Amino acid sequence: MTKKSNLDAIKALREKTSASIGDVRKALEDAGGDAKKAEGFLKQRGATIAEKRQDRATGQGRIEAYIHHDGRLGALVEVACETDFVARTTEFQQFCRDVAIHVVGMDPSPRYVRPDDVPAEERRSPEALKAVCLLEQPFVKDQGTTVKDLLKALIAKTGENIVIRRFHRFQVGEVSN
Repeated sequence: MTKKSNLDAIKALREKTSASIGDVRKALEDAGGDAKKAEGFLKQRGATIAEKRQDRATGQGRIEAYIHHDGRLGALVEVACETDFVARTTEFQQFCRDVAIHVVGMDPSPRYVRPDDVPAEERRSPEALKAVCLLEQPFVKDQGTTVKDLLKALIAKTGENIVIRRFHRFQVGEVSN
């Protein structure tokens, strides 16, 4: 691999995953230059980091609102993190916005954030979980990625625990419970 193609590979994988340059370089080295394998290594690393951080307190965060262009659909989401520094980053704010857009875009909307929130009678199959659980759903902007994958990538990038606490979808004419 030439130095130019190596730099191009690092740049492309960094843009795709938002991982640090050092992590991208190491993943490409470990994968022998195979970008697909390196991406898998980075996802696995992100999942490991997310797992380690999940017990940390999340006292800061953001409430994001999204109103669809026709004004008939909207969503509110609460996403929590450990520090206000991370809550002010553009990556965190974009994640919050993307989750709100996802909640508006899913019809019928999910009712639970994580699989543990779903009552036993609704856990009939993995497909049933995808229908009612936000984290298990394919992301509305990229069907090859789940909301959980996006969350893990953000946790890996920021180094903080991040949690989607709650959400609500609104639609004109809909009767609230």
